[in-house]
Amino acid sequence: MKILVISASPRADGNSHALARSAIDGARDAGHDVEHVFLDDYVQQMLGNCRMCRRPQDGRCSLDDRYAELLLDKILPADGIVFAMPLYFYGMPGRLKTVFDRLFCYTANSAPEQDVVVDGITGKNVGVLISCEESYVGATQGVAAQFQELTRYLNQNLVGVVVGNANSRGEIVHDPSDPLARARDLGARLFAIRVTDYRIDTARSNRVWDGAVHS
Repeated sequence: MKILVISASPRADGNSHALARSAIDGARDAGHDVEHVFLDDYVQQMLGNCRMCRRPQDGRCSLDDRYAELLLDKILPADGIVFAMPLYFYGMPGRLKTVFDRLFCYTANSAPEQDVVVDGITGKNVGVLISCEESYVGATQGVAAQFQELTRYLNQNLVGVVVGNANSRGEIVHDPSDPLARARDLGARLFAIRVTDYRIDTARSNRVWDGAVHS
């Protein structure tokens, strides 16, 4: 399977990048095809008013950066995506939020690539890696909740969120919860982790796991 790892921090020696490297190692060891990109190489412009800033000749986005390349050539062909980020003011970094904001330009009814983007963005397995200075659970709950809503809206599966605590560059290796090992496992099992999200009318067995003995 093809996995795209997206680093939202430009720091190649930062803690979120250490998480990304671990996920990449796990995914490659599991036999997956992995590509790693840094958002600052692609996303420079924030969302404007799409109804005003599209090019008049063809209706395409006029923002001058490589976002379209990231979306159409990297994100859409991937079977799974792992987002690696530092926690910025109790939320995802602005550059990463812009990735989702600018999806509007490609999913609105008047966008030239609407069908391609809507068909290609759905059905992916998603993992999230967060480097956070603070250890209390609430610090990252907002980001986790936002990804839950984003993935549900995009008809994707959020299969795991790994949080590591660190501040100084590289310090995450000392986190006793071993987030690097957990990131590696997430990368390796991105397509093997079972995601269940039942509704009241969902038909389901009384056994969670195949082969379980009923008592």
